[in-house]
Formats: sequence, C-alpha cells, structure tokens
Amino acid sequence: MTETTRHNPVLRVAPAAPAAAAAHFRARLAFHTDVSDVAAALAAGDDPGFVVVDSRSTASWDQGHIPGAVHLPTALVPELAERLLDKSVPVVTYCWGPGCDGATRAALALAELGYRVKEMLGGFEYWAREGLGYETWRGPARRDPDLLTAPVAGECGC
Repeated sequence: MTETTRHNPVLRVAPAAPAAAAAHFRARLAFHTDVSDVAAALAAGDDPGFVVVDSRSTASWDQGHIPGAVHLPTALVPELAERLLDKSVPVVTYCWGPGCDGATRAALALAELGYRVKEMLGGFEYWAREGLGYETWRGPARRDPDLLTAPVAGECGC
C-alpha cells in the first residue's frame, strides 16, 4: 500500500478487477431497476412486460401510489400473491424510499414463491420527487420535480 492509498478512504481497499466488477454490476442490474426506467417503460404505452407491486400499508397506498401498481403489502405476500400476480410476468417491487427495506422484503418473499422480481431503487419517494404522476385516495396528483433528483431536461443520460 502506498502512502497515498493508506490515507485515502476510497482506495484503502483496492477497486475490484474489471472482470469481477463487470460480473458484480451485471448481477446488481438483475436485481434492481430505478424509478426513471420504470416510468419510461410504463409511459411507452405498450405492455411493459412486468407488473409493479406496492408493498406498503393501505394507509401509505392511499397517500399515493404508482398508477397501475398492484397493492400487495409485504406481510400479505404469502397469502395473496398467487391471487394477484401471474408467475410468468416479472415483478418490480417498491416501498417508501431508499431508507426503507420493505421492497427488499417483498422481493424476497416473492422470489421464495417462485416469482422473477426486481426492486425499484428510490421507491415511492423518488417517484414523487422526480415529478412523476401518482394516484391518491383523492385522485391523481403530481409534485414539482426536485431539481436534486430529477434531470432538468427530462432525461439524465445514464
């Protein structure tokens, strides 16, 4: 270890070899998607090839949820998944946001039941913060985009 890397917290542990890094990031993308990609797929108008599952409570669902999402609280996955979801259609789970692992728990429960599943990073929080439309118990709603999370030109380019 050089003097520079010894005091540099980023490089204290060396980056992975490129092949190992590629395998890791490819695997990560098999488990996660993000708000922008889900929104783009849903906005395309065709069948997106997946179903979105909101794993939060009924009170949270009523506050706001992604249009067209299926409401399936995590605790009810074992009991209701087969009634509400088709195992041949991939599932994208979401919960409140990055500080919540409810979507992870729902994805685990669904995977254990035989569903192909991805977790939507950012959850409902980032859906709303990016200025995307959502439904509430009162009807449709939308917030102004948060410029720290939403691209000004409408597409982040990533």
